[in-house]
Amino acid sequence: MYDYIKGQITRVTPEYITLEQGGIGWLILTPNPYAFHKTEDIQQVFTHLHVREDIQMLLGFKTLEQRELFKKLITVSGIGPKGALAILASGIPSQVIGAIEREDETFLVQFPGVGKKTARQMILDLKGKLHDLFSEIDLQDEDITLPTMVENGALDEALLALQALGYSQRELTKVKPELEKEELDTEGYMKLALRLLLKQ
Repeated sequence: MYDYIKGQITRVTPEYITLEQGGIGWLILTPNPYAFHKTEDIQQVFTHLHVREDIQMLLGFKTLEQRELFKKLITVSGIGPKGALAILASGIPSQVIGAIEREDETFLVQFPGVGKKTARQMILDLKGKLHDLFSEIDLQDEDITLPTMVENGALDEALLALQALGYSQRELTKVKPELEKEELDTEGYMKLALRLLLKQ
């Protein structure tokens, strides 16, 4: 129904962003809210409206490619919108696609809510169907841009966002010491934490 919305981002939380457009504040769930920043500039967010009989969710993505991968993931039995967001939050869709093509269940089960059965289903449903979708784009992780000053509470915000995606307190406690060695913004902490979590 909605392809994208352009407006000002007025709020960034661990679970969602608010995009104001035409006097309306759109609550948009995203894989990594801290990839967006509050600013007076007009920003474009690619959207997907997910409708079930008991809920409506507006989901948003920085790129069209992210959204298209999300739409493929939610066609898999056992993966809902929140599970697909957690997979996309890694910021490295090329690794997810590579794991599906290699039938690498060990990599796929590291995501919250993805067990062996779901990983097998992902491979069965999506193997060979993602290459054409992403053949002409660069799927490498974006460079982490550091702020000139470290934001207060950036690490805490990142950990809250990871909890919202389904990572357990025990998993986050394991990687927290490594995160504390760095001085990053919230998005940087999110990306580093996800890299570390996927190596466990």
